[in-house]
Amino acid sequence: MKLTGKHIAYLVEEGFEDLEFWVPVMRLREEGARVTVVSGVKGKTFRGKACLEARSDVAASEVSPDDFDALVVPGGWAPDKLRRYPEVLNLVRGVHQQGKIVGSICHAGWVLASAGIVRGRKATGSVGIKDDMINAGAEWVDAPAFRDGNLVWGRVVADIPDFCRELVKALAEG
Repeated sequence: MKLTGKHIAYLVEEGFEDLEFWVPVMRLREEGARVTVVSGVKGKTFRGKACLEARSDVAASEVSPDDFDALVVPGGWAPDKLRRYPEVLNLVRGVHQQGKIVGSICHAGWVLASAGIVRGRKATGSVGIKDDMINAGAEWVDAPAFRDGNLVWGRVVADIPDFCRELVKALAEG
Protein backbone atom coordinates (compact mmCIF):
# COMPACT_ATOMS: atom_id res chain seq x y z
CA MET A 1 0.00 0.00 0.00
CA LYS A 2 1.69 3.11 -1.32
CA LEU A 3 0.00 5.68 0.95
CA THR A 4 0.15 4.04 4.38
CA GLY A 5 0.64 6.75 6.98
CA LYS A 6 -0.68 9.56 4.77
CA HIS A 7 -3.57 11.67 6.06
CA ILE A 8 -5.71 13.27 3.36
CA ALA A 9 -8.40 15.94 3.76
CA TYR A 10 -11.21 15.44 1.24
CA LEU A 11 -13.64 18.34 0.96
CA VAL A 12 -17.40 17.92 0.56
CA GLU A 13 -20.48 20.11 0.27
CA GLU A 14 -24.00 19.81 -1.10
CA GLY A 15 -24.13 18.95 -4.80
CA PHE A 16 -20.74 17.23 -4.99
CA GLU A 17 -20.08 15.10 -8.07
CA ASP A 18 -20.70 11.63 -6.63
CA LEU A 19 -18.04 9.75 -8.59
CA GLU A 20 -15.42 12.50 -8.21
CA PHE A 21 -15.87 12.17 -4.47
CA TRP A 22 -16.33 8.46 -3.86
CA VAL A 23 -13.98 6.91 -6.44
CA PRO A 24 -10.84 8.84 -5.35
CA VAL A 25 -11.76 8.46 -1.65
CA MET A 26 -11.97 4.69 -2.09
CA ARG A 27 -8.78 4.64 -4.19
CA LEU A 28 -6.86 6.59 -1.54
CA ARG A 29 -8.13 4.27 1.20
CA GLU A 30 -7.25 1.25 -0.93
CA GLU A 31 -3.65 2.51 -0.95
CA GLY A 32 -3.65 2.82 2.85
CA ALA A 33 -4.32 6.55 3.30
CA ARG A 34 -6.47 7.83 6.12
CA VAL A 35 -9.12 10.12 4.59
CA THR A 36 -10.90 12.74 6.69
CA VAL A 37 -13.97 14.34 5.12
CA VAL A 38 -13.92 18.10 5.71
CA SER A 39 -16.58 20.73 5.04
CA GLY A 40 -17.72 24.06 6.38
CA VAL A 41 -19.94 22.17 8.85
CA LYS A 42 -19.03 19.19 11.06
CA GLY A 43 -21.19 16.08 11.05
CA LYS A 44 -23.51 17.13 8.26
CA THR A 45 -24.65 14.69 5.60
CA PHE A 46 -24.44 16.06 2.08
CA ARG A 47 -26.16 14.74 -1.02
CA GLY A 48 -24.32 14.47 -4.31
CA LYS A 49 -25.69 15.32 -7.74
CA ALA A 50 -26.70 11.66 -8.27
CA CYS A 51 -28.02 11.41 -4.68
CA LEU A 52 -25.17 9.47 -3.05
CA GLU A 53 -24.41 10.80 0.40
CA ALA A 54 -21.24 11.78 2.25
CA ARG A 55 -20.92 12.95 5.84
CA SER A 56 -18.33 15.45 7.02
CA ASP A 57 -16.07 14.26 9.82
CA VAL A 58 -14.93 17.75 10.80
CA ALA A 59 -15.45 21.39 9.96
CA ALA A 60 -12.59 23.24 8.29
CA SER A 61 -12.49 25.55 11.32
CA GLU A 62 -11.53 22.57 13.51
CA VAL A 63 -8.45 21.49 11.59
CA SER A 64 -5.11 22.89 10.48
CA PRO A 65 -3.03 22.42 7.33
CA ASP A 66 -0.49 20.78 9.68
CA ASP A 67 -2.98 17.93 10.25
CA PHE A 68 -2.81 16.70 6.66
CA ASP A 69 -0.37 15.48 4.03
CA ALA A 70 -2.69 16.56 1.20
CA LEU A 71 -6.12 17.92 0.37
CA VAL A 72 -8.50 17.01 -2.47
CA VAL A 73 -11.54 18.86 -3.81
CA PRO A 74 -14.21 17.06 -5.86
CA GLY A 75 -16.24 18.74 -8.57
CA GLY A 76 -19.95 19.18 -9.06
CA TRP A 77 -21.65 22.22 -7.59
CA ALA A 78 -19.99 21.72 -4.20
CA PRO A 79 -16.95 23.88 -5.08
CA ASP A 80 -19.15 26.93 -5.56
CA LYS A 81 -20.45 26.42 -2.01
CA LEU A 82 -17.12 25.44 -0.46
CA ARG A 83 -15.40 28.61 -1.61
CA ARG A 84 -17.86 30.68 0.44
CA TYR A 85 -16.31 29.43 3.69
CA PRO A 86 -13.23 31.48 4.68
CA GLU A 87 -12.07 28.54 6.83
CA VAL A 88 -12.10 26.23 3.79
CA LEU A 89 -10.10 28.72 1.73
CA ASN A 90 -7.62 29.16 4.58
CA LEU A 91 -7.19 25.37 4.81
CA VAL A 92 -6.63 25.02 1.05
CA ARG A 93 -4.23 27.97 1.01
CA GLY A 94 -2.33 26.64 4.02
CA VAL A 95 -1.93 23.12 2.61
CA HIS A 96 -0.68 24.66 -0.64
CA GLN A 97 1.73 27.06 1.11
CA GLN A 98 3.28 24.10 2.92
CA GLY A 99 4.02 22.53 -0.45
CA LYS A 100 1.65 19.65 0.13
CA ILE A 101 -0.43 18.08 -2.64
CA VAL A 102 -3.72 19.78 -3.52
CA GLY A 103 -5.94 17.75 -5.86
CA SER A 104 -8.69 19.26 -7.98
CA ILE A 105 -11.08 17.73 -10.49
CA CYS A 106 -13.80 19.21 -12.71
CA HIS A 107 -15.30 22.36 -11.10
CA ALA A 108 -13.00 22.11 -8.05
CA GLY A 109 -10.68 24.68 -9.59
CA TRP A 110 -13.12 27.32 -8.36
CA VAL A 111 -11.97 26.63 -4.79
CA LEU A 112 -8.30 26.86 -5.75
CA ALA A 113 -8.93 30.12 -7.65
CA SER A 114 -10.81 31.60 -4.69
CA ALA A 115 -7.92 30.53 -2.42
CA GLY A 116 -5.59 32.48 -4.73
CA ILE A 117 -3.27 29.59 -5.61
CA VAL A 118 -3.63 29.18 -9.40
CA ARG A 119 -1.89 32.29 -10.76
CA GLY A 120 1.02 31.26 -12.97
CA ARG A 121 0.11 27.56 -12.78
CA LYS A 122 -1.29 25.13 -15.32
CA ALA A 123 -4.91 24.11 -14.69
CA THR A 124 -7.66 21.95 -16.12
CA GLY A 125 -11.19 20.96 -15.23
CA SER A 126 -14.62 21.13 -16.73
CA VAL A 127 -14.65 23.47 -19.73
CA GLY A 128 -17.27 25.42 -17.75
CA ILE A 129 -14.53 26.86 -15.51
CA LYS A 130 -11.99 27.56 -18.26
CA ASP A 131 -12.60 31.34 -18.31
CA ASP A 132 -12.55 31.48 -14.50
CA MET A 133 -9.16 29.74 -14.37
CA ILE A 134 -7.71 31.99 -17.08
CA ASN A 135 -9.09 35.09 -15.33
CA ALA A 136 -7.50 33.86 -12.08
CA GLY A 137 -4.14 33.79 -13.87
CA ALA A 138 -3.81 30.09 -14.71
CA GLU A 139 -2.73 28.60 -18.03
CA TRP A 140 -5.56 26.36 -19.30
CA VAL A 141 -4.53 22.88 -20.43
CA ASP A 142 -7.00 20.47 -22.04
CA ALA A 143 -5.66 17.18 -20.66
CA PRO A 144 -7.31 14.35 -18.69
CA ALA A 145 -5.01 14.74 -15.68
CA PHE A 146 -1.58 16.08 -14.80
CA ARG A 147 0.58 17.46 -12.02
CA ASP A 148 1.99 20.98 -11.89
CA GLY A 149 4.25 21.14 -8.85
CA ASN A 150 2.09 20.34 -5.83
CA LEU A 151 -1.19 20.75 -7.74
CA VAL A 152 -2.82 17.64 -9.24
CA TRP A 153 -5.53 18.33 -11.79
CA GLY A 154 -8.27 16.19 -13.32
CA ARG A 155 -10.65 17.26 -16.05
CA VAL A 156 -14.03 15.48 -15.70
CA VAL A 157 -15.75 12.27 -14.53
CA ALA A 158 -14.50 10.28 -17.53
CA ASP A 159 -10.93 11.15 -16.47
CA ILE A 160 -11.22 9.87 -12.88
CA PRO A 161 -8.86 6.90 -13.53
CA ASP A 162 -6.17 9.27 -14.86
CA PHE A 163 -6.76 11.68 -11.97
CA CYS A 164 -6.48 8.88 -9.39
CA ARG A 165 -3.22 7.62 -10.93
CA GLU A 166 -1.69 11.13 -10.87
CA LEU A 167 -2.93 11.74 -7.33
CA VAL A 168 -1.60 8.45 -5.92
CA LYS A 169 1.72 8.92 -7.72
CA ALA A 170 2.14 12.46 -6.38
CA LEU A 171 1.26 11.41 -2.83
CA ALA A 172 3.58 8.39 -2.94
CA GLU A 173 6.47 10.60 -4.11
CA GLY A 174 5.92 13.25 -1.46
